[in-house]
Amino acid sequence: MSFEHTIRSAIEFSGVGLHSGAPVQMRILPAPAGSGIVFRRVDLDGFIVEAVGRNVAKVSYATSLMKKGVLISTTEHLLSAFLGLGLDNAIVDLDSLELPILDGSALPMVQAVLSAGLRRQRRKRVYMCIRREVEVRDGGKSIAVYPADSYRIHYRIDFPHPLIGNQEFTVELTNGSYLRQIAPARTFGFLRDEAALRNMGLIRGAAEENAIVLTNDGIKNPPLRFADEFVRHKVLDLIGDLALLGHPLLGRIEADRAGHAMHAALVSRLLRDHSLWEFATLPAAGYEPAHAAAFSPAGQTV
Repeated sequence: MSFEHTIRSAIEFSGVGLHSGAPVQMRILPAPAGSGIVFRRVDLDGFIVEAVGRNVAKVSYATSLMKKGVLISTTEHLLSAFLGLGLDNAIVDLDSLELPILDGSALPMVQAVLSAGLRRQRRKRVYMCIRREVEVRDGGKSIAVYPADSYRIHYRIDFPHPLIGNQEFTVELTNGSYLRQIAPARTFGFLRDEAALRNMGLIRGAAEENAIVLTNDGIKNPPLRFADEFVRHKVLDLIGDLALLGHPLLGRIEADRAGHAMHAALVSRLLRDHSLWEFATLPAAGYEPAHAAAFSPAGQTV
């Protein structure tokens, strides 16, 4: 039987937004069962923006939420960490519009949550079980989800760069695989695009400490954490974007050169058509988000 979890005690982060460059303080607090993940802008009288698909606003170079004109930007890394750990309910306080980028991966957030510990709640976890194939296409790019008894992802990317090229990665979110295989993978960008992106008001907080910086034939800030770190980061982003479904998924994802916009399109499609899935509180044997004892530093259930 799977039950919802929240964080055991509050944790805090300081940093800058990847795109805004603005300093930000972020605090993650426990939340009641059934409340989901909510962002709270403490600089705007505690205005709340729920981390759900209906609040998706911008999905170009990051995924942002908006409610009544209040923006929460670059949510995907934190939501990915929560989903990967099986953290269902939390309040995320921010004093600016964008989450801190930290080191460009989900690892600092995962480690901090695990250090604080997770607390099991009385409410059974509800899963979104895919019952019919769903596919979204845009030219040669695509993303699809198929029925499965676990949460499995296969992602393919193709960039004309000697360190990337055609990369593929497959993962099943069980038994600590998120922490080992996904959480450390950092965001990346091309040095040749820097001026254009900054002129667009983007990547103002980007630095070699929070992103892999690619030159024409290599990287400025080696080493890579994985030889295929680039596609693993795309998987990290996908998990965070699909967390906006509001429930962990039971399905098999196939993504081919997708990205935030196509991830969001799949979320929208699923939320519009309830015949494509059903809710269940009893997942198939063997599936469980990786949290608690799997990652506890002391090896104890929290």
